[in-house]
Amino acid sequence: MRAVVQRVSRAKVTINGEITGEIALGLLILLAVGHEDSHADATYLAQKIAGLRVFEDEQGKMNYSVQHVGGGVLVVSQFTLYGDARRGKRPSFDDAAPPQKARQLYEFFVEQVRAAGLRCETGQFQETMKVELVNEGPVTILLDSGKAF
Repeated sequence: MRAVVQRVSRAKVTINGEITGEIALGLLILLAVGHEDSHADATYLAQKIAGLRVFEDEQGKMNYSVQHVGGGVLVVSQFTLYGDARRGKRPSFDDAAPPQKARQLYEFFVEQVRAAGLRCETGQFQETMKVELVNEGPVTILLDSGKAF
């Protein structure tokens, strides 16, 4: 499972002109599910993200988690994180999980984030979405449950 985690001052997802998820201070998470991923991968990433210290303390050091600053989380499914363009100019998405498995693990991930006590908004799975954000810092962290990077 892969995630792009961005520290934001605000973010929202719109589908057909309607806002489906919106947060102020917090984390925007673009999430992709791979073929080999399981509930353990989703749990690992949710716990990692809940405790990720990317918010600044009084000395300007990244010492605080989203929980500590009372921020929200916006989770957006994005299978293209498994795009592989090493062999040409058109990415292959062969490593992405099929939609049924991906939806189930995406929803389980969201449940795990909420179980960690975080307010969690979402986009809609398998929809074309417009994602708007203000990345603070900018701070962007790449995570992979298999620790590939």
